[in-house]
Amino acid sequence: MRHRSSVVIIENKQVALIKRIREASVYYVFPGGGIESGETPEDAAKREAYEELGVQVEIHECFAKVQFNGTQSYFLANIIGGTFGTGQGEEFIDKERERGTYLPMWVNIDTLNSIDVRPRVVALNIQSLINREH
Repeated sequence: MRHRSSVVIIENKQVALIKRIREASVYYVFPGGGIESGETPEDAAKREAYEELGVQVEIHECFAKVQFNGTQSYFLANIIGGTFGTGQGEEFIDKERERGTYLPMWVNIDTLNSIDVRPRVVALNIQSLINREH
Protein backbone atom coordinates (compact mmCIF):
# COMPACT_ATOMS: atom_id res chain seq x y z
CA MET A 1 0.00 0.00 0.00
CA ARG A 2 1.44 3.35 -1.03
CA HIS A 3 -0.08 6.77 -0.49
CA ARG A 4 -0.12 9.00 -3.56
CA SER A 5 -0.53 12.69 -4.25
CA SER A 6 -1.63 14.41 -7.47
CA VAL A 7 -2.36 17.86 -8.84
CA VAL A 8 -5.52 19.08 -10.53
CA ILE A 9 -4.53 22.04 -12.72
CA ILE A 10 -7.38 23.80 -14.52
CA GLU A 11 -6.77 26.63 -17.00
CA ASN A 12 -9.08 28.00 -19.70
CA LYS A 13 -11.64 25.20 -19.24
CA GLN A 14 -8.90 22.61 -19.71
CA VAL A 15 -7.30 20.23 -17.23
CA ALA A 16 -3.71 18.98 -17.25
CA LEU A 17 -3.59 15.19 -17.65
CA ILE A 18 -1.04 12.53 -18.52
CA LYS A 19 -2.09 10.38 -21.48
CA ARG A 20 -0.95 6.82 -20.80
CA ILE A 21 -0.57 4.15 -23.43
CA ARG A 22 0.23 0.83 -21.82
CA GLU A 23 -0.29 -2.71 -23.09
CA ALA A 24 -2.67 -1.58 -25.89
CA SER A 25 -4.74 0.44 -23.42
CA VAL A 26 -5.17 4.23 -23.62
CA TYR A 27 -6.21 6.15 -20.52
CA TYR A 28 -5.55 9.45 -18.74
CA VAL A 29 -4.34 10.15 -15.21
CA PHE A 30 -3.74 13.22 -13.11
CA PRO A 31 -0.07 14.18 -12.71
CA GLY A 32 1.15 12.64 -9.48
CA GLY A 33 2.83 9.75 -7.78
CA GLY A 34 3.93 8.18 -4.54
CA ILE A 35 4.57 10.17 -1.40
CA GLU A 36 8.17 9.67 -0.29
CA SER A 37 9.32 9.15 3.29
CA GLY A 38 9.25 12.43 5.25
CA GLU A 39 7.26 14.21 2.54
CA THR A 40 3.84 15.82 3.07
CA PRO A 41 1.11 15.11 0.50
CA GLU A 42 1.35 18.76 -0.60
CA ASP A 43 5.13 18.54 -1.08
CA ALA A 44 4.71 15.31 -3.07
CA ALA A 45 2.14 16.99 -5.33
CA LYS A 46 4.56 19.88 -6.02
CA ARG A 47 7.45 17.50 -6.74
CA GLU A 48 5.36 15.32 -9.03
CA ALA A 49 4.05 18.35 -10.96
CA TYR A 50 7.65 19.35 -11.63
CA GLU A 51 8.82 15.82 -12.51
CA GLU A 52 5.87 14.98 -14.76
CA LEU A 53 4.94 18.37 -16.24
CA GLY A 54 8.04 20.54 -15.83
CA VAL A 55 6.13 23.21 -13.88
CA GLN A 56 6.25 24.71 -10.42
CA VAL A 57 2.83 24.89 -8.80
CA GLU A 58 1.11 26.58 -5.91
CA ILE A 59 -0.98 24.06 -3.98
CA HIS A 60 -4.50 24.94 -2.84
CA GLU A 61 -7.11 22.83 -1.07
CA CYS A 62 -7.42 19.08 -1.31
CA PHE A 63 -10.02 18.58 -4.04
CA ALA A 64 -10.62 14.87 -3.56
CA LYS A 65 -9.39 11.81 -1.67
CA VAL A 66 -9.74 8.34 -3.15
CA GLN A 67 -9.04 5.05 -1.39
CA PHE A 68 -7.25 2.68 -3.77
CA ASN A 69 -4.16 0.76 -2.58
CA GLY A 70 -3.72 3.53 -0.01
CA THR A 71 -4.95 7.11 0.10
CA GLN A 72 -4.73 9.17 -3.09
CA SER A 73 -4.98 12.94 -2.52
CA TYR A 74 -5.83 15.33 -5.37
CA PHE A 75 -4.90 18.98 -4.83
CA LEU A 76 -6.15 21.96 -6.79
CA ALA A 77 -3.07 23.81 -8.00
CA ASN A 78 -2.02 26.55 -10.36
CA ILE A 79 1.16 26.93 -12.38
CA ILE A 80 3.54 29.60 -11.10
CA GLY A 81 6.65 28.75 -13.18
CA GLY A 82 8.32 26.38 -15.59
CA THR A 83 7.32 25.14 -19.04
CA PHE A 84 4.43 22.70 -19.42
CA GLY A 85 5.50 19.43 -21.05
CA THR A 86 9.18 19.51 -20.04
CA GLY A 87 9.04 17.02 -17.15
CA GLN A 88 12.16 14.95 -16.59
CA GLY A 89 10.90 12.37 -14.11
CA GLU A 90 12.07 8.76 -14.36
CA GLU A 91 8.96 7.81 -16.34
CA PHE A 92 10.19 10.08 -19.15
CA ILE A 93 13.91 9.37 -19.14
CA ASP A 94 14.22 5.69 -18.11
CA LYS A 95 13.41 3.75 -21.28
CA GLU A 96 14.02 0.42 -19.49
CA ARG A 97 11.00 0.79 -17.22
CA GLU A 98 8.62 -0.68 -19.81
CA ARG A 99 5.56 0.92 -18.29
CA GLY A 100 4.20 2.42 -21.49
CA THR A 101 4.22 6.02 -22.64
CA TYR A 102 3.49 9.21 -20.71
CA LEU A 103 2.30 12.29 -22.62
CA PRO A 104 1.45 15.48 -20.69
CA MET A 105 -1.42 17.33 -22.32
CA TRP A 106 -4.28 19.76 -21.82
CA VAL A 107 -7.73 18.19 -22.17
CA ASN A 108 -10.93 20.20 -22.61
CA ILE A 109 -13.12 19.67 -19.57
CA ASP A 110 -16.16 19.14 -21.82
CA THR A 111 -14.52 16.01 -23.26
CA LEU A 112 -13.80 14.29 -19.94
CA ASN A 113 -16.99 12.20 -20.33
CA SER A 114 -15.76 10.69 -23.58
CA ILE A 115 -12.28 9.53 -22.49
CA ASP A 116 -11.03 7.05 -19.88
CA VAL A 117 -9.86 9.28 -17.01
CA ARG A 118 -8.69 7.53 -13.87
CA PRO A 119 -10.01 7.88 -11.25
CA ARG A 120 -13.34 8.70 -12.87
CA VAL A 121 -14.79 10.28 -9.72
CA VAL A 122 -12.16 13.06 -9.81
CA ALA A 123 -12.97 13.86 -13.45
CA LEU A 124 -16.69 14.03 -12.61
CA ASN A 125 -15.94 16.32 -9.65
CA ILE A 126 -14.06 18.68 -11.98
CA GLN A 127 -16.99 18.85 -14.34
CA SER A 128 -19.33 19.59 -11.42
CA LEU A 129 -17.00 22.34 -10.16
CA ILE A 130 -16.82 24.03 -13.57
CA ASN A 131 -20.59 23.75 -14.12
CA ARG A 132 -21.24 25.40 -10.72
CA GLU A 133 -18.92 28.30 -11.61
CA HIS A 134 -20.68 29.08 -14.90
